[in-house]
Amino acid sequence: MKVLLKALGGIVVFTLAFSCIAQAADRPLRTTWAWPTYIDPAVGSDNSSTNALGNMYDTLVVPDKTGAPQPHLATSWNVSKDGKAWTFKLRRDVKFHNGDPLTSSDVKFSMDRMLTIGEGFAHLFSGKVDAVEAPDTSTVIFKLKDPFGPFLSTLFRLYVVNQKQVMANVITPGPYGDKGDFGKKWLVSHTAASGPYKLKEFKVEERLVMSLNTDYWQTLDPLVPDEYTMLGTTEAITVRTLMSRGELEVADRWQSNESLNALSRIKGVGLAKINGPGQFYAMIHTKKPPTDDIHFRKAMAYAMDYDTVTTHLFPGTTQAKGPIPRMMPGFDDSVFQYRRDLDKARAELEKSRYYSALDKNPVVIHWIAEVPDEEKVALLFMSNMAEIGINVDVVKVPWMSVVEETAAMDTSPHIVTIFDEAHYPEAAALLQSRYASPSANTWEQNEWLLDSTYDTMLEEALKTMDRESRFKQYAELQHYIVEQCPTLFMFDVMSRHAYRSDIMDWPAARGEVPPVQGYELLGRYIKIRK
Repeated sequence: MKVLLKALGGIVVFTLAFSCIAQAADRPLRTTWAWPTYIDPAVGSDNSSTNALGNMYDTLVVPDKTGAPQPHLATSWNVSKDGKAWTFKLRRDVKFHNGDPLTSSDVKFSMDRMLTIGEGFAHLFSGKVDAVEAPDTSTVIFKLKDPFGPFLSTLFRLYVVNQKQVMANVITPGPYGDKGDFGKKWLVSHTAASGPYKLKEFKVEERLVMSLNTDYWQTLDPLVPDEYTMLGTTEAITVRTLMSRGELEVADRWQSNESLNALSRIKGVGLAKINGPGQFYAMIHTKKPPTDDIHFRKAMAYAMDYDTVTTHLFPGTTQAKGPIPRMMPGFDDSVFQYRRDLDKARAELEKSRYYSALDKNPVVIHWIAEVPDEEKVALLFMSNMAEIGINVDVVKVPWMSVVEETAAMDTSPHIVTIFDEAHYPEAAALLQSRYASPSANTWEQNEWLLDSTYDTMLEEALKTMDRESRFKQYAELQHYIVEQCPTLFMFDVMSRHAYRSDIMDWPAARGEVPPVQGYELLGRYIKIRK
């Protein structure tokens, strides 16, 4: 980040610049986020990226507050009897921000591009979507290799891009044959979108500013924000300075307990507690010694003090029970839950092939620098493991470095602490992104499970069109994962935000939010009263 955050002068300079942006808007919504943010729909997948994409791009369907798919770009759809062909009819009145009409060819292009690039949310569709057809301008057909039960909900992540605009900005030669770089360099800092907000300014290392699309095809409430700024910092001093000056409406979810308490004392500021569709995990590398040993992993799971985490470090949260949060459709309550038991921890450790050489096999845990309270968990973990003879090195790592290091098996550490949420409202969303082999080289899976048995079980579940039968298979998968113990399941997510409750009507603060990552702060649902 080029902004000087530590020196007082740096903060003053930054907040003054931020004020200049805000003065141009009648109803600004200014928020802070962990950075970086990726605004290419074929690349972005983390929390800030999905928020940016959801504000600027449109999808075929959107979730209601229960997570059920509702028409958006698509007005209707049907599925073939064999579950392998989905046909969508599109609105005819949608235009991209540059004025081009949105057609079925753009939908086809968006899916093809995502699958070819193979990043972002591609793992949701890779190996499942066989072909996409656009027989006319308002009809798009997805041909699947096999039935895919939650397919409709996964389309929450197909952000439709303007084919003509992207291809006009392709650089050749490139890694994608006759498609060159497929517009990747251009889409780092530009959009080809049709959504309710337009890209106004993007300083890639600092902030993203979006302005309201006054020509948007859907009628929006007159009190929605007319300008939306995502500020790339979680620095507590900066956040408090901005909030106290009236230059910030919503603080990021990564503020520490101490920071939140200070923020809540500012006049007009309230505290929102939002149950989210995810968990806080300690992801354990299952292919790197000594955590490649299941008994070693189980020893750590029994030694962890979960009660201290949920009572003192993240008060108000509930210890997780397996890999799926309780609010997620498909969660199985009968799955085994590890509790702190040092006798069992020592018994498991004695079964490990590393037991006789613990001093030579320290465990390295990386916590994310932008989330200060994660350090407390990492230090507690180190203390807990010392009680059974495991040495732990605690390392502070910036988020961008975590993304980079978890992309390869040899650079992934023994453990990374992470918040992760579902990309669509079924247990399979996390069962896919967290443990399936296609997502092994992403930030969502430091475990490197690479388990063919698990992959086969998951694929069979996803092919099941009947929801009840599919959920039974999800339950089996949850039991299978817990038995492998690739993760310390810390707690179900409850994000806490300091926000301007005196001027904001924020549905998520009332508990009205879909169980899908990235929907709690979409500008189209928020009202600003000043």
